[in-house]
Amino acid sequence: MEASILTNVVLPASLFIIMIGMGLSLQVEDFARVVRFPKAVGLGLFNQLILLPIIGLGLCFAFGLAPLLAVGLLLLASCPGGATSNLISYVAKGDIALSVTLTAISSTVTIFTIPLWVSWGLDFFLGESRPFELPILQTMGQIFGITALPVSIGMLVRARSLSFAERMERPMRIASTVIFILILAGIVVAEWDTLVEAFPVLGPATFTLNLITMGIGWILAKSFGLNLAQSITIAIESGIQNGTLAIVIASSILFMPEVSLAAAIYSIAMFLSGGAMMWWFGRRSAVSEAEA
Repeated sequence: MEASILTNVVLPASLFIIMIGMGLSLQVEDFARVVRFPKAVGLGLFNQLILLPIIGLGLCFAFGLAPLLAVGLLLLASCPGGATSNLISYVAKGDIALSVTLTAISSTVTIFTIPLWVSWGLDFFLGESRPFELPILQTMGQIFGITALPVSIGMLVRARSLSFAERMERPMRIASTVIFILILAGIVVAEWDTLVEAFPVLGPATFTLNLITMGIGWILAKSFGLNLAQSITIAIESGIQNGTLAIVIASSILFMPEVSLAAAIYSIAMFLSGGAMMWWFGRRSAVSEAEA
């Protein structure tokens, strides 16, 4: 999947639309909620911004990933949660307000942290063979343009017309899901041979990353005395990453399609684990939920 209209226009535009849809569900209060619920928000952000990349880095060594695949796994691990994590948290009867808050804040902070992690990963895993020196500030600006800017547009629309935003929230979620599936299908078709070759190593690594992060998220949440709904959300936000963002960065900013393979395979893992969470916790009755 060489540089083309797909990587230069279609993928960034698709993510732009997805992020506008996310913005339609956000409001300024979501960012301020960290003051009201510091323990839950702080734990969730710690898992997403610090623990997840460290675990991802450790798995790169544990599974002996090739340099480009390792950079891809590190990129994925440094991405925030996305609209998918909000949807899974909602169906699993987690704390949706906490989920939205973590997504909003982590999506803002990772504008600055993703380029740092990726630049370090390129230097560490590729060394002198790296194809280029990643321009940190320029990359931050590009990520801002495809994440924070459309989210801000969506939030502005919501502030100006709440009724319109609420009407559009469901269609935009559906559109986001369809767009994500099309992007994933495009990656699979374009990189089929490389994907098949990399799956025996990258598959176990990505599935392990997903299960470990969700498990640690759940254990830490319970250890810190969070309630059931908050624990569900912390686990989901720790293990469900914005794979679309990782794919767009790999294909449209780095122009290294092999780096996007980790996100493509990880998407399968997170849908399986997310589906299990939705089925297991979503079937709770109102009575059992109140007791919990």
